[in-house]
Amino acid sequence: MFGAYLPRKPKRALVLGSGALQIGQAGEFDYSGSQALKALREHGIATVLVNPNIATIQTSEGLADRIYLVAVTPDFVERVIAQEDIDAILLSFGGQTALDCGVALHRSGVLERYGVRVLGTPVDSIVDTEDRRRFIERLDEIGVKTARSIACQTIAQARAAALELGLPVMLRGAYALGGKGSGVVREEAGLDESLRRAFDGGITQVLVEECLEGWKEIEYEIVRDGQDNCIAVCNMENFDPMGIHTGESIVVAPSQTLDDDEYQMLRSVGIKTVRHLGIVGECNIQFALSPQTGDYRTIEVNARLSRSSALASKATGYPLAYVAAKLAIGMSLPEIPNSITRRTTCFFEPSLDYLVCKMPRWDIAKFRGASQRIGTEMKSVGEVMAIGRSFPEVIQKAVRMLDIGALGLDPDKFEFSDVEDEIRNATPLRIFAIAKALKEGTSVDAIYKMSAIDPWFLHAIAEVMQKHNELSSGAVPNDTESLRESKELGFIDSMIDRLTDQPKGTTRKQRHAFGVKPELACIDTTAAEFPAETNYLYSSYKAAATTRRKSRRKKIIVLGSGPYRIGSSVEFDWCCVNAVEAAAALGYETIMVNYNPETVSTDYDVCDQLVFDEISVEAILDLCENEKPEGIIVSMGGQLPNNLALELDRAGVPILGTSAANIDRAEDRGKFSDLLDQLGIDQPKWAQVIDLRDAERIVADLGGFPVLVRPSYVLSGAAMSVANEANELELILSRAKAVNDEHPVVVSKFETHAREIEIDAVADEGNLVLWALSEHVEDAGVHSGDATLVLPPQTLYIATIRKIRKIATAIAKELEITGPFNMQFLAKHNAVKVIECNLRASRSFPFVSKATGNNFAAEATKRMLGVREPIENHSLDLDYVAVKSPMFSFGRLTGADPLLSVEMNSTGEVGCFGDDLNEALLHAMCATGFQFPSKGVLLSLGPIEDKYWFSDEARAIAEELALPIYATEGTAEALNDVGVVCEGVSKHPGNGVNALDLIDQGRIDLVINVPREYDDLGRPDGYLIRRRAVEAGIPLVTDIQLARALIEALRWRSVNDLNVLAWQEYSRRSTESLA
Repeated sequence: MFGAYLPRKPKRALVLGSGALQIGQAGEFDYSGSQALKALREHGIATVLVNPNIATIQTSEGLADRIYLVAVTPDFVERVIAQEDIDAILLSFGGQTALDCGVALHRSGVLERYGVRVLGTPVDSIVDTEDRRRFIERLDEIGVKTARSIACQTIAQARAAALELGLPVMLRGAYALGGKGSGVVREEAGLDESLRRAFDGGITQVLVEECLEGWKEIEYEIVRDGQDNCIAVCNMENFDPMGIHTGESIVVAPSQTLDDDEYQMLRSVGIKTVRHLGIVGECNIQFALSPQTGDYRTIEVNARLSRSSALASKATGYPLAYVAAKLAIGMSLPEIPNSITRRTTCFFEPSLDYLVCKMPRWDIAKFRGASQRIGTEMKSVGEVMAIGRSFPEVIQKAVRMLDIGALGLDPDKFEFSDVEDEIRNATPLRIFAIAKALKEGTSVDAIYKMSAIDPWFLHAIAEVMQKHNELSSGAVPNDTESLRESKELGFIDSMIDRLTDQPKGTTRKQRHAFGVKPELACIDTTAAEFPAETNYLYSSYKAAATTRRKSRRKKIIVLGSGPYRIGSSVEFDWCCVNAVEAAAALGYETIMVNYNPETVSTDYDVCDQLVFDEISVEAILDLCENEKPEGIIVSMGGQLPNNLALELDRAGVPILGTSAANIDRAEDRGKFSDLLDQLGIDQPKWAQVIDLRDAERIVADLGGFPVLVRPSYVLSGAAMSVANEANELELILSRAKAVNDEHPVVVSKFETHAREIEIDAVADEGNLVLWALSEHVEDAGVHSGDATLVLPPQTLYIATIRKIRKIATAIAKELEITGPFNMQFLAKHNAVKVIECNLRASRSFPFVSKATGNNFAAEATKRMLGVREPIENHSLDLDYVAVKSPMFSFGRLTGADPLLSVEMNSTGEVGCFGDDLNEALLHAMCATGFQFPSKGVLLSLGPIEDKYWFSDEARAIAEELALPIYATEGTAEALNDVGVVCEGVSKHPGNGVNALDLIDQGRIDLVINVPREYDDLGRPDGYLIRRRAVEAGIPLVTDIQLARALIEALRWRSVNDLNVLAWQEYSRRSTESLA
């Protein structure tokens, strides 16, 4: 087994994770890393994991033997290698972050010095795929076509190359994540700015290539072992043509518009390329295919697991990451059993008797000033995957799965000022513009000319629109045939009710009367050609009835979190997986419902049955009627399943844990504020807004601006905003009502200079049984998901802690909570006020669980299932400090203002430990990309009190850190008044020495920018400085409290002073201190 390819079995393998989730690199690497760790464990190989993403499954106890919650950078990883006596490393399971780190360790000689072998694809092969010039040269050796291009190291070279090739051209950076900095340049006037963006953030090589806009984009997932066995596991086709990044495109598998010659030609080229490059494991290869001539170009090869790999794995049922890890340690494809079918080996190419559709989820609208256009650079934050038997069925499913309020391909859901422009210049809503154009009579040919989307897809959407028009014109489907036709085209019951102007629930009753229902079909990787025992299921109205054997065990259904989005990410997947595992340990048959291909919860080996389907009232009722569960858990998957509680409860579905009625009392802002008043619990002054015309009077009654606007039943502070003046309030209120018109909007007095604290807890029949208190470093006004959390609290009064615990106990009793909940508080001068209460798991559950050693999700599940065991709570007695820090992707979103607010903006998080707050904070900051400053610091400190309040920290920067300070005019004047040496600079170009020039010249490597004032639309000043900092990849801090904490930490710790300890060491230390 460990023969020619791998002379000896590794003893201790290091797996590099991907760090915090960010645009272009999301939860797919929790899935791939977790599978790799499982595969290595099966062979008795000890594993060490480096990944600071504390919210992941792979950083949970039981997967890796040792876990390091530190930054995935060469310096920290080298220290882990030395401490752990590592003899092998896997680079392909942690995305671009792991790949770049591994290549750097190889080039610096670290791997050779410590005798560490790279398992799987050799580093030289990785570099061949990442270095654009080498990639083209290597493919030229075997006659594989690539786009005409020139690899450039400077802006001047790239400019000359673009003019030589002729505009339009495509710009693409080497070693870039998710197409970062890439773009199509059509006119010379925009060339210099595009080139600056392409080289921003440390990119050292940019490929200037011919523009292939309008060509089809096709992908293959290829697997190769060390004995040169090679297969194409999955073929995928982008709905959108070249010019839209594959991560931004709708994707179908298998391809629908290729003929067999095209399919086989690209498959052969892919296998030939992978063999020539010497890849061992799994990789993704992307092609451009001319729809006119059938000619092709090879675009790129990713010599690692990718987002497309996760999609392909879930689409086919073929466990790509698990197999890749087996191949990396020397196994061959014929030796690996197919763990899905349990009857065949992995040396085969899957067959699909169904269709899969992936659709991205964007949250661009959350970001002030961000461009809505999508293109070659990724902006999406998540994705969904729909499974069915036709394109109309899966495209309608996928649209609903996005959870953006659309009941399917509704041509009237969104308004467009110019439908044709929306189709020509893509935004996240282009699919709805296409539907609208087809509904209004625009021909398929005309839309094809506008968009270059293949007519096959457009005809399928036209079929949906034809049925849409029939239903809306009064053609009620009142017989079996017409009702089944509508369902097979993907129409949901509530959409049919609405279009036919029937009372809610009518279509469901008709379906039951006519016997029209979906069937659960199996994904077995072999299209039923071979015997298979599979637990991987999906529903379809076109599927035949299955003969699955049903057990007599008691069943529990856990509802997942759906697509990753701002505010709902991998942390809720962690909660769901832990809930499933806890229920399984109690003897229940577990059924997981989710449709996110990036997750561990949608792995085939997590639960007894995986139902890859919608999380909607209709879908869950159909499933419950079929499976007859003992109960359903809605409190682990974030806001999406929690929002279904009331309707499911009314339909008779048994909701486990806190009752649906009490969930509503907490989620409804008006009801919860009333409840607090009744209990005599303090809260900010508030009023419910029913009529927008009352807003001015309400603000006056509350004591004037600023005020906080909060809608009900929302996630991550959606549409929650602070209004500083009347015009801004009007805009915010309109947006809040649009987000959720069925529930009230509450306006409350915004408390300035208050600290925010939150408690994560588990209760049992109203009794508090487990809790953890975290304090925010930032002042109130920063959403909890964007705040820096510290556990245990380092600055709170004991009296404040007691008050918070007392209030949480009272709320748990009043709402009769059983299961998880989270509460947020304001503290000012030891006065405590309640902000909100969420009767579900929170995004900080993984953080507090791993920091305290108590698994909050598992304990909550046990309590919901009636299991009561003694548990000790030591969250205030830890012998170390844990810090959770947010990860932002502002640099990806052209035009977005990188300023924190009460609406969440972060895309991910990390959690790190330290002996004290300073060490833990610096570890966490490093893990989100922070680099210790060594050149200069730019200060722009906002209100006058902040300028003087920061004077001690500014003096420390100048005198103790010995860094030059550049300060904008007002800040420089204040600092000079207190004797702090600094150089004054202008905020704007054209006024002598200015901040933007200093950033461009590389003289600044830390920017602290706190807005001072707002214009009449509520827009803060300092935008240009903030925007330029994130584009250049320079650390940016916009909160004065975090800035003070950071400078204090830098005074006491250098990067070499940071301890690098395994999570197990901290846990052991805590256990010993309590003994």
